[in-house]
Amino acid sequence: MTLIDIRYSPMVNSLTLDELDRHLVHALQLDGRAPFSKIAEVIGVSDQTIARRYRRLRTAGVARVVGAVDAPRAGLVSWALRVRATPDAAGAVAAALARRTDTYWVHLLSGGTEITCGTMARTPEERDNLLLQKLPRTGRVSSVTAHAILHLFAGGPGGWSGVHSLSEEQVARLRPEPPSPDYEPIELSEADHALLSALSADGRAGHAELASVTGWSESTVRRRMDELRRAGVLFYDLDARSEAFGYHAEARLWVSVLPSELVAVGEAIGGHPEVTFAAATTGPTNLLVAVACRDTRHLYRYLTERVGALEGVRHVETAPVIRTVKGAGAPLLP
Repeated sequence: MTLIDIRYSPMVNSLTLDELDRHLVHALQLDGRAPFSKIAEVIGVSDQTIARRYRRLRTAGVARVVGAVDAPRAGLVSWALRVRATPDAAGAVAAALARRTDTYWVHLLSGGTEITCGTMARTPEERDNLLLQKLPRTGRVSSVTAHAILHLFAGGPGGWSGVHSLSEEQVARLRPEPPSPDYEPIELSEADHALLSALSADGRAGHAELASVTGWSESTVRRRMDELRRAGVLFYDLDARSEAFGYHAEARLWVSVLPSELVAVGEAIGGHPEVTFAAATTGPTNLLVAVACRDTRHLYRYLTERVGALEGVRHVETAPVIRTVKGAGAPLLP
C-alpha cells in the first residue's frame, strides 16, 4: 500500500479557487473546528455550500484542517532536521520519514539530495532513536544535522497570511478566544496521544469517531479537546498547498544573524507576507525561515530587497523546495 498525503493530490492543478473558496480557507485557518453553520453565516452562504466546498478542497489536496500540538505547552521540543543523501536514495528516505508519526513538513530540496523535516518526539528515547540510530545507519545517508526550535516568530497557531481574504469584521466574528500566554506544560496521557494522532489526520473528525479511538465517551472527548485547546496544547492548523493560491516558488532559508539582532530580525521576517514559518534555532545558523513566493523573480527580490536589507543578517543559505512529501498533519492511507 502506497503512503500519500491528501494534500498533494494531482487534482490540485486542475482546481481553480474562487472568492468563496478563499474565504472558506481563511475562515478555517482562524478556527478549524468552527461549525460550518457559523462559517456560512459569516460569509453569507448556506451550510450545505460550505460543507460541499470543504469536501472539494480537501479531496483535491488544496487544503485540510489538521490538529497540531504546540510543543512547549506539551513539554516537548521540536527539531528541524537536515538530511543529505545520494540522489537515488533521497526519495526513499523522505518517504520513510513521512511514514513516521513524529514527523511533519517533509521536503525534498535543491537537486534532490537534501531532505528537511520537522520532528516532535514524545520521549528522549524516541528522539535519540531517530537522530542517533535510524538515520545515521540508513544506507546512502551522508549527513544528518538537528536544530532545536527555540522560539517561533511565524507559523504554528498564527498561520500564514498568504491565504487571508476575509474582512476585519468577519475575522473578529470567527477568531476563537486565544489561550493564556502564561502556562505550565501539560503532561499528556496515552489516550491524549491517541486523540491527537486522530486529529492530526482529520482536524474536523467527529466526536463519535474520536471516542472510538480513545475509549472515552463523546462528552469526555469534547471536554478534553476544549481543555487542551484552552491550554494552548492543541491548535488547528491549515494544511494548505501554496501553489493553489498562486505561490509557485517555495524555499528554505538558513540565516545567520548577530545574536544581539536575532529578536529584531526574527520579528521583522516573521511579519513578511512571504514567510510561512520562522523560528530561532540551535546550530551553525540561528534562524530557520520557510518562504512561499509567486515565482523565482519574486524570491530573488525577497532575498535581496527584504532579507538582505535587514541589519544583523550575516549570511543566508537558500534551498528551493522541489517536492513536498508530507505536510502539517498525518499522511492518509488510500
